[in-house]
Amino acid sequence: MAIVNSLSTTVSLLSSNHLLPSRPYSRSSRFLPISLFSPPLRLISSARSSISIPQFRGGDVSASLFNVCVGEDLPIDYGDHFPKVDPNDLQRAGILLHPTSLPGPHGIGDFGEQAFRFLDWLHDAGCSIWQVLPLVPPGRKGNEEGSPYSGQDANCGNILLISLEELVKDGLLMKEELPKPIDVDRVNFSTVAEIKDPLVAKAAERLIMSEGELRTQLEDFRKDPNVSGWLEDAAYFAAIDSTFNTLSWYDWPQALKDRHLSALELIYQNKMDFINIFIGQQFIFQRQWQKVRDYARKKGIKIMGDMPIYVGYHSADVWANKKQFLLNRNGFPLLVSGVPPDFFSETGQLWGSPLYDWKSMEKDGFPWWIRRIRRAQSLYDEFRIDHFRGFAGFWAVPSEAKIATLGRWKAGPGKSLFDAIFKTIGKIDIIAEDLGVITEDVVQLRKSIGAPGMAVLQFGFGSDAENPHLPHNHEQNQVVYTGTHDNDTVRGWWDNLPQEEKSNVLKYLSLTKEDDISWEMIQLALSSVAKTAIIPMQDILKLGSLARMNIPATQFGNWNWRIPASVSFNGLGTEAARLRDLLSLYGRLSVNQEVTSIRELNLHQA
Repeated sequence: MAIVNSLSTTVSLLSSNHLLPSRPYSRSSRFLPISLFSPPLRLISSARSSISIPQFRGGDVSASLFNVCVGEDLPIDYGDHFPKVDPNDLQRAGILLHPTSLPGPHGIGDFGEQAFRFLDWLHDAGCSIWQVLPLVPPGRKGNEEGSPYSGQDANCGNILLISLEELVKDGLLMKEELPKPIDVDRVNFSTVAEIKDPLVAKAAERLIMSEGELRTQLEDFRKDPNVSGWLEDAAYFAAIDSTFNTLSWYDWPQALKDRHLSALELIYQNKMDFINIFIGQQFIFQRQWQKVRDYARKKGIKIMGDMPIYVGYHSADVWANKKQFLLNRNGFPLLVSGVPPDFFSETGQLWGSPLYDWKSMEKDGFPWWIRRIRRAQSLYDEFRIDHFRGFAGFWAVPSEAKIATLGRWKAGPGKSLFDAIFKTIGKIDIIAEDLGVITEDVVQLRKSIGAPGMAVLQFGFGSDAENPHLPHNHEQNQVVYTGTHDNDTVRGWWDNLPQEEKSNVLKYLSLTKEDDISWEMIQLALSSVAKTAIIPMQDILKLGSLARMNIPATQFGNWNWRIPASVSFNGLGTEAARLRDLLSLYGRLSVNQEVTSIRELNLHQA
C-alpha cells in the first residue's frame, strides 16, 4: 500500500500547476523537460510488484537478423550494427521564394546569376529544398496582375523569368542590346514585359535561324512526345490570341473557337514565324530552368514546385480540351471554382476557373492529368498540389453568380485519379495542400496515396489545444510552414494579432515578451516532428506586411514583392549561419552535410 501511495503522490505532484509548465509539451517541443520522460528509477523498481511491465522478445529478432539460434553468441562486431537511417525518413528544411522575387537588373527576378547565388546561400544554410510558386505564364488580359495561379497555360513556362544575361552567354543576344538596369523593389509586370518580351523574341528568332548544337536541342525539344502535345496547342492558342483583340477565346470566330482543321492550317500559314518563335521561347525557358535545377542538384537541393488544381478559362488547356471541362454547347462554363466562407473571406472566394468534367476525364483514363503530371516532373523534384481537397469534394458555383456563397459541394474523382496516374507514371512525390474546410474524405484520400499534408503555424493560436496547426498535433508525414504565400509575414501577422492570441503565442513559446518573433516562429517550425519545414524568405529577413506576397480574395497589388536591392546573398552570412545552427540542432541539415547513422548522430550531438 505504501508503494501505491508513493506512486499516486508522485503522479499528483507531476500533475500540479507548480511542476508542469504553462505550455503544452510534446516530443516536438524544443523545451521538453527531461523529468517528464525520466521518472525516478528507484520508484519504478520498488513499484514493480504493482505495475505490469510488458515483455519483449528481442532475442528472437536478433537471432533472425544474424542467423544464429537463441542463446548462441552474436557476432563480435554486434555492437556496431546500428539501425540504418532511411534517407526518405530524414527531416529536412527549405525556403519558399518565388524566382520573380529574386534580385535582378531588369525589374524582376529571373534564372540568371542571382538564382545561383541563392542556391549557394541555401547550401551554406544547410537547406535541402527550394520551394517556388507555379512557373506558368500569368494571364495578361484579365487583370491577373502577375498571379502564377491564373496562368494562361498549365504547362508553359513564364518567359519573363528568362535571363537576358544568360542569352548573351549563349550568343543569342549581344551585350550592347541589353537594356539599362532598373532598380525597383516591386515587380511591375507590364513594364517588365515591355522590356523583356522583344528581346526574348529576338533571341528565339536567332536560335531558329542558327545552326549547331543549340538548334539541334531545340528540334529535339519540339519533337519530344511528352512536350509536343501541349506545346503545339499552346503555340496555336497564343498565335490566335495575338490576332484577335478579345478577352477570351469564347469570342473568337467560330471556326477557330471550335478548332476546325482548315482554320488552324490557315493560322499556321499566316502566323508561322510567331508559332516558331513561341516554341523557341519555351525551349529557352526550359534550358535555363534546367541549368538552375542541375546546379541545385549538385548542391543537394531539391526543387519543390506548385501546381494549381484549376486552370484559367482563357487558356490553351480549356480551348483544346473542351470535353474535359463543364462547359455548355457554346463553350461557356456552366460552373466555376471557388470556396465557401473561410478564414480569408466571409463570403468565400470566387476564383472563376472552369470546373473539370470528372466523369468524362475518368472515362478516358485521365490523360489530361497524366500529361500535366509528366510536365510537372520535368520541372520539379516534387510539387505541391494547391487545393488538394478539390479531388475529394469541390465547391461548384454557378457561372453567373457574383459571390461564392451560392455554390454547393460536389464529389470529386477521389483515388481513381491517382490510381490512373500511378499506373501510368509510377509513384510521384506530391504535397497535398489541405488547408481550409477539410472533411474526413480529404484526410482519407491524402493518407491513401501517402501524400504529406500541411500545417501553418500562424493558424495555430486562435482556438484551443486541439488545433491541428499547433506543433504538438503535427504528424511526421507533414510539411510545416511559418506561413505560406497566402499569409502575412510573421512580423506582419504579429503586429496585427489580437492581444489574446499574442498571449497564447508567448505562453506556447515560454516567453514573457516578444524580442524576435520571426525567428522564434522559425525555430518553432523547425522543432516540429513534421518531416519537412518550409520558411518564407521574408521571415528569414524579418520583414513586415509590406513584403507579403498575396492577400487572398483580392485582385490587385499582389505577387510583386522582391528582395530589397540593398540585400545581397553574400551579405546574409549571419542569417545563413543562424539557420544552419537551428537545422543542426533539430536534425534537418541537408543529407549531403549531415551524419549518416544513428550512432554517428548521437556522437555528433554529444
